Amino acid sequence: MSIAPTRMIERTKRRQPAVEREACVVEVHEHSPPTLFHSGEQFRLERLPVGSRIVYPPPPLKGLIDVDAAICAALDSPLGMDPLDSLLRPGMKLTIAFDDISLPLPPMKLPDIRGRVIEHVLERAYRAGVEDIHLIAALALHRRMTPAELKRAVGARVFDEFYPDRLYNHDAEDPTEIVDLGQTRHGEAVELSKRAAESDLLVYVNINIVSMDGGHKSVAVGLGTYNSVKAHHNVHTMRHSKSFMDPNKSELHNSANRQGDIVEAAVPIFHIETTLNNDMFDGPLSFLAKPEARWTAREQTTFAALKRTTDRMHPKLRRAAFHKSTAPYSITGVQAGAVGPVHEVTLDHVAAQQAVYVKGQADIVTAGLPYVGPYNVDSILNPILVMCMGLGYFFNLYQGVPLVREGGVMIFTHPVTREFHPVHHPSYVDFYEEVLATTTDPVEIEARFEKSYAEDEWYRHLYRTSYAYHGVHPFYMWYWGAHGLQHLGDVIFVGGNAEACRRLGFRRADTMRDALEMAEQVVGRDPSLTHFHCPPLFYAQVEA
Repeated sequence: MSIAPTRMIERTKRRQPAVEREACVVEVHEHSPPTLFHSGEQFRLERLPVGSRIVYPPPPLKGLIDVDAAICAALDSPLGMDPLDSLLRPGMKLTIAFDDISLPLPPMKLPDIRGRVIEHVLERAYRAGVEDIHLIAALALHRRMTPAELKRAVGARVFDEFYPDRLYNHDAEDPTEIVDLGQTRHGEAVELSKRAAESDLLVYVNINIVSMDGGHKSVAVGLGTYNSVKAHHNVHTMRHSKSFMDPNKSELHNSANRQGDIVEAAVPIFHIETTLNNDMFDGPLSFLAKPEARWTAREQTTFAALKRTTDRMHPKLRRAAFHKSTAPYSITGVQAGAVGPVHEVTLDHVAAQQAVYVKGQADIVTAGLPYVGPYNVDSILNPILVMCMGLGYFFNLYQGVPLVREGGVMIFTHPVTREFHPVHHPSYVDFYEEVLATTTDPVEIEARFEKSYAEDEWYRHLYRTSYAYHGVHPFYMWYWGAHGLQHLGDVIFVGGNAEACRRLGFRRADTMRDALEMAEQVVGRDPSLTHFHCPPLFYAQVEA
């Protein structure tokens, strides 16, 4: 198989020297080393054809020197609002909501930035004489956080003082604790946590790891209900979000923004958004973020030992080891105030770390899917979540146009094991066995099955009292990939379980060579190929 040479990729010029921009891309030549592919909780080395291009993540930006000083400056000089101190007074009702465990990925080394920000807010609230304070994990329809997870996010001091009566998980299915704020001009329902809606001030503490996060989406979704979330978590909206990482072209964000306007009119909200660099691999494993040609002899030896060890480990032990890992992220920005100006600065920070400019689409895009996504922290990346990570997230890590052309092929490496976490993903099991056995068409799935799963009393009970994702959650994961399914001509998993791939509607191959030959049957001979070398997280800003 031959690969048509492609133009080199230019990294965004903002805030990065030229030498580092050039290091973000290589074109494969005869003497190029094998390319690292993540494959769940294992690794693969693959030789890509000469002429392929590899898009690497930008190197980590330097973090803030004094994070606490940055937090104080953001609270004292907010964007578009008065200083936080002037908004606090005795007798008021203050609610602090914060992002749940779905980010960052992997979890950050302690102290968690959410806890650091919350401590600063509480210190000012106490100084102002505020006593009625509640803290809410903004789960939306995600699983509840365990006490240990809440403690890790907010810190031991805050946890000990507030849990469980004044520190708790949002419950989207408690009718006594939800209020109806009306509808948007498009008829989208807006329902919200009663405690948040009735507060004199709502402070939202966010971590923005991708450009999809934050803004109006934080409160309107995180503290919303199925009735409000389904306004944008549907097939039509997902197919018209091009992409999730480009808020200006995302119908998901347009809908959430309309809901956010209704929420902001009902309750004053002080947004605090934070951004991280992409320093995901710690210590001796930091080389995993570098181009393979820059690995030292010691790093090559370390990788060989790492691969040999993970290949030989029992799958459960290997999974446990991976999920214990934490990332040494640095904080690159803290901004606070009104949602519009705050989020604009946040997106600038995200772009400075993650944006990679790419000239031209590819016939084939390859990528290795890692072990963890937003919905399997301390859990299992089941086949539906694998589909969501590949077609919902990796496909959508672009602005402009997709990295792969319409009708092109995406090739992923992942074992696609038919395995489900019995506590976290009970409705996923039934979705896999009942729904996908009937059809993989998102439109048909939505019309025939969503309502019964969303309103199922057993799933609702598990969501509220155990640690299960909402009954409708696997549907949303499938819809998340709807644009990718519509855009692509084929999806192939190298090393994927045959039965699971068939159930998902995808093809599988034993080797990368086999997968590339299968892809040629779809896109023709001499295709262009781009490898998306993620993680660490980044997105491609693609010019057709």
